[in-house]
Amino acid sequence: MNLTAVPPKPRLSEKIGYGLGDFASSMFWKIFSYYLPIFYSDVFGLKAQHAALLLLVTKLYDAITDPIMGIIADRTNSKWGKYRPYLLWMALPFAIIGLFSFYTPEWGYTAKHIYAYVMYILMMTVYTAINVPYGAMLGVVSADPREKSVFSSFRMFFAYIGSFLTMGIFAIFEKSISGKTNAAGELIKGVGDASPASWFFVVAIIAAICFVSFLGCFALTRERVQQDEKASGGDSIKSDLKALFGNGPWWLLLGGGVGILLFNSIRGGSAAYYFANILGVSPILSCAVYLMIGEIAQLLGVLLAVPVSDKIGKKATFISVLLTITVLSVLIWFLPQNNFGFWMLIVLQILICVAVGINSPMLWSMFADVADYSELKHGTASTGLIFSSSSMAQKFGGALGAFLLMQVLAWAGYDAALASQAGGTLTAIKALMSIVPAVGSLLGLVCLIFYPLNTARMKTIQSELETKRNK
Repeated sequence: MNLTAVPPKPRLSEKIGYGLGDFASSMFWKIFSYYLPIFYSDVFGLKAQHAALLLLVTKLYDAITDPIMGIIADRTNSKWGKYRPYLLWMALPFAIIGLFSFYTPEWGYTAKHIYAYVMYILMMTVYTAINVPYGAMLGVVSADPREKSVFSSFRMFFAYIGSFLTMGIFAIFEKSISGKTNAAGELIKGVGDASPASWFFVVAIIAAICFVSFLGCFALTRERVQQDEKASGGDSIKSDLKALFGNGPWWLLLGGGVGILLFNSIRGGSAAYYFANILGVSPILSCAVYLMIGEIAQLLGVLLAVPVSDKIGKKATFISVLLTITVLSVLIWFLPQNNFGFWMLIVLQILICVAVGINSPMLWSMFADVADYSELKHGTASTGLIFSSSSMAQKFGGALGAFLLMQVLAWAGYDAALASQAGGTLTAIKALMSIVPAVGSLLGLVCLIFYPLNTARMKTIQSELETKRNK
């Protein structure tokens, strides 16, 4: 493998520019994770079971296309590099299709149902086309493993700022997208009477910000590590896939990623239902504030990520995070529905999100370690393919989480038209905020226990790679 890095140390502007990419991606990802289920059921007008199947099918399609995009990106050659040009090519389609995913046509139920499938599948396609190459750039922005962790921390720091901004925008326009007010103009419940035009307007603001941010990411970043064709893409697609499927650490890290993202998607998606039906407050304003508090806490976690992982190692950090969020999530089940319970919920939200924030950069950095392991063992890094697997884990976890969320609500008899849900439905919503996501993080914990690339192993791999590259 031939490596060059000119100049050897990336500038601060490049790290900020790299962060802008996930700043943009995260804005729409958080809308999909937290507000799309309740948009489909209470605004767009889909039945809960239909919304559940839609979210599952489209996200599974998206997860399957991730490795395909990784293979394509590995074999892309342009004057801007392999991965970076997709930020330029896909920025406008991303913004336009994302916007129209939240458009509600005045059609019959069947036609609207088809429209939702078409637009969400298109959105997941362009999301993959821009996000997979963006993620793979982490493997070529620097040859230094610690620099990659720093880039990853910038990425996640900006991602949480983007998420925070999204929640803030939703909070600002809360009344117009919630819709239900009493004679005094005070919000009383739900989003069932929300104006579809208001949702479209709010998402238009976010889409415009995303477009500009992706262009900023393209302009400020550079691909400093140049890989020859065999190292980056292998001899053939077949050899790439063979190396990937034979990569044991990849499978285990994939399982850990699915587990924590299953945790996040179920817990995040159920928050609006929990606030509206368990706590009896505005699901948009309260949920937005709740999630904004979480984004701030995750920002703190990101700042702690490199110091913590330097001290105890990436694997131990991931395991500690999964154990912590599992225990804290279960505690939510026992909270009383009173003022004390509400403030304890906020405390648990902060603690959980700090832990998740610590782990977020480590997951991406660990996929970079898996690519190095693959290069040493198989002679091919297949950087785009391996990083696409992280995106695939994210989307598969999100797909399964959204499906389980909507399916549990359907099984429990959730009806958006009811002013008050049945007792069994309320129990299900409470479980979706506590016990159910904890199962996901526990499954991820089991996978990480067997993950072999600890700090000592990676030092050996880096030493052997350095010798191999310099031959």
